[in-house]
Amino acid sequence: MGLGPIELVVVGFERGTFDGSIVPELQRLVDGGTIRIVDAVLARKSTEGVATVLELEDASDPGLDSLREVVSEVDGLISDEDVEDLVDELLPGAAAAILCFEHTWVVPLRDAVAAAGGRLLETTRIPGPVADEVLAVVAAKEKE
Repeated sequence: MGLGPIELVVVGFERGTFDGSIVPELQRLVDGGTIRIVDAVLARKSTEGVATVLELEDASDPGLDSLREVVSEVDGLISDEDVEDLVDELLPGAAAAILCFEHTWVVPLRDAVAAAGGRLLETTRIPGPVADEVLAVVAAKEKE
């Protein structure tokens, strides 16, 4: 049936370097079948504000070797517009990565729904901080 839902996640590093310390958690999620990382693009902005954009395979940071091992061989899901938006948001001296991943945990559910004659109509991601804000408003209203 194809890929599961795809999501772009942007991870920023204010010090402008990626040391690889998040890779074990990414690997755990991949190994557990929760996600599959299908594309990655890196960006860095010099302290003078000059941006550099690299595909993961072209980047030379030593911390990226372990990240390369986690990313699958699917390419082309991150658009030039996604990259431009990322670069515009970067502060001078910072670096970031766009990680494009498939929610592989949804695939068996989607297949079961299809086997039952249904179809997955939509998935919507609500960022954790947004959900926290909504719950805080709800809790405040309940106290009134």
